[in-house]
Amino acid sequence: MKTSALGRIALVCGVAALAGGVVPGAAHADDATVEKKILPVMVEFSDSTFQHVDAVKASTPDTYFGTKADSVASFFKEMSRGRFAYVPAVKEQTAGPITLSLSAAGCDHGKINTLTQEALAKQGLVRGEDYDSLSMVFPAQKTGCPWAGLATVPGPYSWINLYGTAGGLGVVGHELGHNQGLGHQGREMCTDGDLVDCEADGTSAKSIMGGGGPAAGFSAPELIRAGWLSGGEAVKVAESGTYTLRSLHGEGGGTRALDIPMGEDRLVIEYRHAAGTVDARIEGVHAYRVPKGAYGSSSLIDLTEENETAGNSAPSDADAVTTLTDTASRVSVAVLASGGGKATVKVALNGESLAAGVSDDTPEKAVNPEHTASDTDAGDGASAAPAASADSGTEAQGETASGAEGRSGDAVRATAGNDSADLAATGAGPGTLPLVAAGAALVVVGGAIVLGRRRKRA
Repeated sequence: MKTSALGRIALVCGVAALAGGVVPGAAHADDATVEKKILPVMVEFSDSTFQHVDAVKASTPDTYFGTKADSVASFFKEMSRGRFAYVPAVKEQTAGPITLSLSAAGCDHGKINTLTQEALAKQGLVRGEDYDSLSMVFPAQKTGCPWAGLATVPGPYSWINLYGTAGGLGVVGHELGHNQGLGHQGREMCTDGDLVDCEADGTSAKSIMGGGGPAAGFSAPELIRAGWLSGGEAVKVAESGTYTLRSLHGEGGGTRALDIPMGEDRLVIEYRHAAGTVDARIEGVHAYRVPKGAYGSSSLIDLTEENETAGNSAPSDADAVTTLTDTASRVSVAVLASGGGKATVKVALNGESLAAGVSDDTPEKAVNPEHTASDTDAGDGASAAPAASADSGTEAQGETASGAEGRSGDAVRATAGNDSADLAATGAGPGTLPLVAAGAALVVVGGAIVLGRRRKRA
């Protein structure tokens, strides 16, 4: 969030994620652009109004629909490569401000939603007819909300608890990622190189959904979940072989992700290289575990000790993989070459050997990848640990930086009429220790919860 209020947010910013697994629908991508009409609406309370209402009214359309790369519309167009677009539901691009007969205190997001839709309906704006998605923007001063943003996963609703006069792509884009069915992307530390023995630890920094902010874009499993990779771009590996990967967000055609069976889970391999407005700080081949086919709940597999985050000075390829093995499912992967916009990856299934054609040398990497456009980090990178299994229900648990006091919440549901869905929250809890990254981007690293993963070795 590029406003003078960033420092105030940093003092109270934390992350809470609902522990509900997201099971993806079938991913389809074609040449047609899917448009979704979104209505940002400015909401005020009976006892709390925007301090600079004209400034908020002027900035909100730019945040959602501006032509620059740091708008929501531009970001989703780039990430989907033109397959998806957020478009304004009304000519004015935003509605309001509307005043609810509700006190700001208590942060009753369900009531905010219900009353907002009722007020919009009186103006002739009905969800499902006049707009597909509703994004409620309201002043944070008196709400006491423990988050800067909240969203249904998936679903049509997002709440932006606004400090200052302008939202940022980091918060708004993150919440709309939740609307696409994406959870928080965590990181699994597997430092012995075998995926049967890993610990969940922190965030991936490879996605706007995992602490990387807008400059990281979305990862390959998230693009698969959203349906933004075609069948030729996301290859389901059925047999051992050698594959060439193009950069995930680069121009042109070719394979951009390998989707590999790994027991009940999937293993997704991608190659990242600076392209467009993203990945200036990401290089190399990266791997993700997809639990039981839930592509929206993937975790980065990190075999290194450097623990790269969006806020440190680790090399751009610090947590890129060279080789990895899962002895439980008898899957192995080796990177034969990597750099300059493409990578060559060998995959061995069913316990087959990787030895043939695999050099003992470290794979070639691009030390200083050339960026093909300007880098933009317009907001706050949100982060949290990976979501738990779908059986865990909707209980929310606060997650903070290591050593900070966590904040737990009651189960929450998005209620408006008969609508309800799981929620994910990004934002402000008073017991949270923030990390402020370069470029005025706020990055919260969740490290309070460490979950072990132990799997039977073959």
